[in-house]
Amino acid sequence: MKPKVFFKTFGCRTNLFDTQVMIENLKDFELTQNEEEAHIVIINSCTVTNGADSGVRQYLNKIQKKGKKIYFTGCGVATKGKEVYPQVSGVFAHDHKENINTLLKNKTKFFLPTQNQTHIDQTLVSEFVGKSRAFIKIQEGCDFTCSYCIIPFSRGKARSLPQERILTQIQTLAQEGIKEVVLTGTNMGSYGKDTQTSVAKLIKQIAKIPNIKRIRLGSLEPSQIDEEFLELLGEEFLERHLHIALQYTHDRMLEIMNRHNRFKTDLELFEKIASKGFALGSDYIVGHPGESEEVWNEAYENLKLFPLTHIHPFIYSPRSGTPSASMTPRINGDQAKKRLHMINQLIAQNNFNFRQKYAEVPLKVLIENQRDETFQGFDQFFNKVKIQSSQKLSGWVEINSYTITQEHNFTQL
Repeated sequence: MKPKVFFKTFGCRTNLFDTQVMIENLKDFELTQNEEEAHIVIINSCTVTNGADSGVRQYLNKIQKKGKKIYFTGCGVATKGKEVYPQVSGVFAHDHKENINTLLKNKTKFFLPTQNQTHIDQTLVSEFVGKSRAFIKIQEGCDFTCSYCIIPFSRGKARSLPQERILTQIQTLAQEGIKEVVLTGTNMGSYGKDTQTSVAKLIKQIAKIPNIKRIRLGSLEPSQIDEEFLELLGEEFLERHLHIALQYTHDRMLEIMNRHNRFKTDLELFEKIASKGFALGSDYIVGHPGESEEVWNEAYENLKLFPLTHIHPFIYSPRSGTPSASMTPRINGDQAKKRLHMINQLIAQNNFNFRQKYAEVPLKVLIENQRDETFQGFDQFFNKVKIQSSQKLSGWVEINSYTITQEHNFTQL
């Protein structure tokens, strides 16, 4: 009997794809979705914030008490690998993950940090386990030097996967029934800089693949959105939702963060895209050093001007080795939480207003999961939809009439 392996994945969509790459390379082990029956647990970690580190640490401690054999990988290797090493059977960085089958057979404990910062995965994923849509990594690494970010330390410089390999990957999954793909990467919008192409050109090629009905995009930077990309916004195959990383809405703070974007041009860009019927999301950091009361108040008033419908805000946490980690003054934690709450409330109301504005638009929902007689998925605007039905629902469902609640859209079929 083959030993059973369970993967616990933290963090972003890129990590989800990396887990699939490791699953694909398991030859002498059996994958299990049941943590309890696993002999081996692989922790694919995230280290983007203190909260992410804390979540990984809590899980590691819990699994250790159950006596499982544990291996630690992911972005956390660069920051927490040495710290967790005494608790696990092995630590390995991203560039070693395709050798997972050999690593798990190793009789001795090992620590493998990043040895090749230019590594690009060679593995083609044959199925996306447990998902109705697939995350497709199109690039690795980041050339931006945002003062708060630790991720380039673990992912390296930006480099693109070959277009033909990406298209072959998607064709393979499409033949297995995947109908929606989500393009992702450490800094997805930098795709093609090193290969003289672009995200827009890649999307056009993906749209030609039979069975792929919807293309979703991971996070883009404002500075990466050009006219070639904007021309795609009228195409049916593109999801009517974009996530564009603002991080902040005040030029002084954007300078401190060493960001490329600025408030005025960001607002013009968002208004232009929203006018085409798109829902828009962003990341937003509160509590970064330098966020005085005056800066925050102006930033919040600026934020109110943006047609944002989705938000991923988080409280700044210092990452050792980054410029921001040594900046002062630090912002009081309670103050930062209050600001985070204000942003969440503002964008939640924006989202509700958006859904009411487009209430006459039929929703195209890809069913992702089910609990009893309630099916759940996301529509083309990346809003959650719940459908109550006594009949089995799967794949795409189009609904023309539904109730708009504060949290989601709902209907009965």
